[in-house]
Amino acid sequence: MSIVQQLQRLKDSLKSSDRLPVVFLGHGSPMNAIEDNDYSRSWKKLGEALPHPQAILVVSAHWMTRGSTLVNISKMPKTIHDFYGFPDELFAQQYPAPGAPEMAQEVVSLLASHHAEGDDTWGLDHGAWSVLKFLYPEADVPVFQLSIDMSADLPHHLEIGQSLKELRNRGVLILGSGNIVHNLRTMRFGGKAYDWAEEFDTLFADRLQMRDHATLTDRTGLGNLLKMAHPSLDHYLPALTIAGASDKEDQLLFMNDTIDIASVSMRSFIYY
Repeated sequence: MSIVQQLQRLKDSLKSSDRLPVVFLGHGSPMNAIEDNDYSRSWKKLGEALPHPQAILVVSAHWMTRGSTLVNISKMPKTIHDFYGFPDELFAQQYPAPGAPEMAQEVVSLLASHHAEGDDTWGLDHGAWSVLKFLYPEADVPVFQLSIDMSADLPHHLEIGQSLKELRNRGVLILGSGNIVHNLRTMRFGGKAYDWAEEFDTLFADRLQMRDHATLTDRTGLGNLLKMAHPSLDHYLPALTIAGASDKEDQLLFMNDTIDIASVSMRSFIYY
């Protein structure tokens, strides 16, 4: 079954349900935001299949904190261009979606046991807007971001998702943005994917399908393979949060199961 057929089946399935899906997108290079390529086209197709939520909560690899989980409560979150060395066209991109301060405050309360705090200094970083511009190009859905606590171990991020899953019944789309494999130190353009990159990507997909979250959050057990796939864990943690927000009854759909620049997995997944 092609991805177009799969997304049509997703769209048909969601019509009969009030419960929103949870989505993880491998966002890769910021250039995907301004290029017409397989990734950007797939995000557009996904946007056509997804419902119009009341709000979107984004867990992005690019908002990192330590010792706390911040929730952006801005009324109008700014578009953050958190990169350098790219064309002016990329820096000109804006995603003027409104915030969702009331819902964000509720999330602060939901995550009180995870040291959550409100924040009005952040906005929408490129992990958020680079994909949202294809999912909801009119920027007419309120959006707010949740930070990732880099000092917390892997099970913590799964627990965050478990605490957030009730929002799926309240019109909130939970969106994670990162990469299942993300090692920019070893990237090579036009080269074959590294064996270790393919191994970790396959392991993740297999364990996710089995709902074996214990393996995916076992830093010691994943060992050197995890260290190769993620010299820093920022791009991995949003995937764990999205996995945590899923239920056993959900169906799982994979998209973009390819390795880019030899060491960045673009694998994406949707629970619905």
